[in-house]
Amino acid sequence: MTAMEALRLWPIPALSDNYIWLLADGDGNALSVDPGEAAPLQEALASRNLRLRAILLTHHHPDHIGGVAALTGQQPIDVYAPHDERIGVATHRVDDGDRIDLPFPACSFEVIAVPGHTRSHVAYHGHDLLFCGDTLFSIGCGRLFEGTPAQMLESLERLAVLPGQTRVCCGHEYTVANCTFALTVEAGNRALRARLEQALAARAANRPTVPSLLSDELACNPFLRIDAPGIVQSLGAGKTDPSDRIARFAALRRLKDSFRA
Repeated sequence: MTAMEALRLWPIPALSDNYIWLLADGDGNALSVDPGEAAPLQEALASRNLRLRAILLTHHHPDHIGGVAALTGQQPIDVYAPHDERIGVATHRVDDGDRIDLPFPACSFEVIAVPGHTRSHVAYHGHDLLFCGDTLFSIGCGRLFEGTPAQMLESLERLAVLPGQTRVCCGHEYTVANCTFALTVEAGNRALRARLEQALAARAANRPTVPSLLSDELACNPFLRIDAPGIVQSLGAGKTDPSDRIARFAALRRLKDSFRA
């Protein structure tokens, strides 16, 4: 049995539309990614008879780190986070290219710097899993609160070259709304229409729409498809120079910022 076969993954709903990611081995050892709220994770740990051993944080926003203090208050837990003074709960700081090797559960992750949503945002990749916080969503990407369009485009392109079987574990349940927007800029994308139907069915059954496969994101996500002819045509000559990929990405992000599903 491989390490990944011995690991189980769950998205734990929290707050209004967040997911806390929980990864555990068969011996009851677990790690969590972006626990913005303690109670849902504590309940999930107790119901599965798991012990939290480590926490990975992608960025400083309260809905991603707000539960850490309560989770670490009763037992020592390693907390990995980017270099950012706004994340005071970290016990280990990570940089782009670092490798995190955890003994319990036995797993390893590469740290990828992905500025754009925030200046210090990172993602964690390993075992065909990508914990990407608010950088890459299913059929979307995060708002540019601190970074530039050029930074976010570069960050997304770093993630886009990962293996297609990578499971994208993002921080929010936005898939239906993101699909609805994406169809306004690439209406002829059949894979995107199928993804919307899948997402609607999942939500109707109160199931998460994530993780998604990176290969599916490459087929459907407009922010990974800014060179697709349909998207270039939808943006129009008056909105951006078709030869300028950064301007095209910025125009697409502005459209999404003002979109109401």
